[in-house]
Amino acid sequence: MIASTDQSESAPREHDAPWDIDGDKLREECGIFGVIGTREAAAMCALGLHALQHRGQEAVGMTSYDGTAAQGEFYSQRGIGHVAQVFSNQSAFAELPGAMASGHVRYSTTGGSGLRNIQPLFADLASGGFSIAHNGNISNATHLKRDLVRRGSIFQSTSDTEVIIHLVATSRYPTLLDRFVDALRMVEGAFSLICMTAEGMIACRDPLGIRPLVMGRIGEAVVFASETVALDVVGADFVRQIEPGELVQVDHSGVVSSHRPFTQRAPRPCIFEHVYFSRPDSVIDGRSVYVVRKAIGVELAKEAPAQADIVVPVPDSGVPAAIGYAQQSGIPFELGIIRSHYVGRTFIQPSDGARHADVKRKHNANRLLVEGKRIVLIDDSIVRGTTSHKIVQMMRDAGAAEVHMRIASPPTENSCFYGVDTPERNKLLAARMDLKAMAAFIHADSLAFVSINGLYRAVGEAGRSAAAPQYCDACFTGDYPTRLTDFNERDPDQLMLAVEPAV
Repeated sequence: MIASTDQSESAPREHDAPWDIDGDKLREECGIFGVIGTREAAAMCALGLHALQHRGQEAVGMTSYDGTAAQGEFYSQRGIGHVAQVFSNQSAFAELPGAMASGHVRYSTTGGSGLRNIQPLFADLASGGFSIAHNGNISNATHLKRDLVRRGSIFQSTSDTEVIIHLVATSRYPTLLDRFVDALRMVEGAFSLICMTAEGMIACRDPLGIRPLVMGRIGEAVVFASETVALDVVGADFVRQIEPGELVQVDHSGVVSSHRPFTQRAPRPCIFEHVYFSRPDSVIDGRSVYVVRKAIGVELAKEAPAQADIVVPVPDSGVPAAIGYAQQSGIPFELGIIRSHYVGRTFIQPSDGARHADVKRKHNANRLLVEGKRIVLIDDSIVRGTTSHKIVQMMRDAGAAEVHMRIASPPTENSCFYGVDTPERNKLLAARMDLKAMAAFIHADSLAFVSINGLYRAVGEAGRSAAAPQYCDACFTGDYPTRLTDFNERDPDQLMLAVEPAV
């Protein structure tokens, strides 16, 4: 049984935030956090989710388990908004008792927004309560759901994650662990999962390791999180990453067991975690995200030099790459754009005139610094191109003599089907235009992207292996590492590279 507290579904959504009003930034779908073995589980979970807020700002949910009751009980709270809004006081944690808790921050990709899609999702199965928090995207969820509905399953949400619950519920294997593995063997795509049952916590990662997941310890408690920064914030020591295809169980006495139920495959973690998604103070596979982003800037300066007076980042995501570009090129780094950190949802205005001013609300040119200067403008990516156009124009309006745009990732030519909120391919600027046309569209004197091999060098590889890519880079290359069943069934005339399934 679960006791649930939901906040109003009528609250404004972060999708309406001024900076993203054109949908011109790639957004991670979510972040997950779980802890077992501490009486402060809910409070620690909220703190960890706060550290992962950048991965999802539309909604947040948390589920706890209290085993001190006669039969044990699950409790849940969720709401639209940021962690600090939904869990704004200590009374919220009193309603989430127990020594085990997991939580989720999200943007909506599959399933859309709304309270019924806020995770963790919970179900009372024949074996007892089952809670699941999911980072990623199931690329055959519609196909599986169609079959499950025909067999009598009734869905309470439109989230792809609920498919996993129904697959577990309908599996004929004897134990919950076997049913869980059976379910995961039927899904395609990307998943990092934190699940809770009356027996304890389960954390797992898809066989390609597309989405991240790490494990830590604080005292006797075991912690799981999407990024190492969440471990830092709660005071946990990093133990290791959950390996691709690994399933880790932790029971209430603290015993940790590892299982490898899937066929071993060469990992393909998402390379965009290094470019943009992860916080710069996180560590991925032993590499500092901040150091990697600086290295991308170094590669960019080598590949695409420019005659300029200053290097200016688009804050905040362009800052590390701009530092690397400046250090390699010898061109001074300057904060030619100042970001306001106090633009909130309530500042949104519906009129067209207000929408056109969205960039200046959050970013403003440092006029006396850029006036008359030749500028190298560094950003992490170009999606639709509308934001880049506005930023370049803002520099020109401030008197910049020249604006040379440099992008710390290769051209984003393809949509992501693994948990990243990207537009359809025909809305991606790099899929519609060549480099010269893109430069003209954003009104830049020149435009260049780091090469795919330059990006791989920045993350510590010699280059990209075409025969066996070390990362998932499908948004740049179109080389999708799993089948895309739902997409191909919906749009069979579009050729997609489809190899063996994820599990």
